Amino acid sequence: MDNNIANAYQRNAIMTATPAELTLMLYDGAIKFCNIGMMAIEKKEIEKANTNIKKAQAIITELRATLDHKYPVWEDFERVYEYIYRMLVEANIHKDTEALEEALKRIREMRDTWKEVMRKNAEAAK
Repeated sequence: MDNNIANAYQRNAIMTATPAELTLMLYDGAIKFCNIGMMAIEKKEIEKANTNIKKAQAIITELRATLDHKYPVWEDFERVYEYIYRMLVEANIHKDTEALEEALKRIREMRDTWKEVMRKNAEAAK
C-alpha cells in the first residue's frame, strides 16, 4: 500500500513539474543510477552495474537531445555531456570506479549549476 502511494506521489510530481524541475529530476536520476552502479561494481554485481550505468547514459543522451541551440552556451553543455557520456561508457566497459566517479563529479556540478540558475530565476520572478 505505501509503495503505491509513493509511486502515485512520484508520478504526480513528474506530471506537474516545470521543464526546469524535470531537468533537475534528470540530473538527480543520473546521480542515483551512478551511485547504484558504483556500489554494484564494488560488490562485483556486474549486471546491476551495467543496467544502472546504462540508465545514467540514457539520461545524459536525453539531456543532450534537448539542448536548445538558440542559446550560445549549448555548445559548452554539449561538450560536457559528451565527456560525461564517454566516462560512463568507459566505466561500464571496464567496470572502472574512477571513470564513474569522474562522471558523477561532472553530473553533480551540472546539477548544482542548474539549481543555482533555477534559484536566480525564481528570485528574478518575484
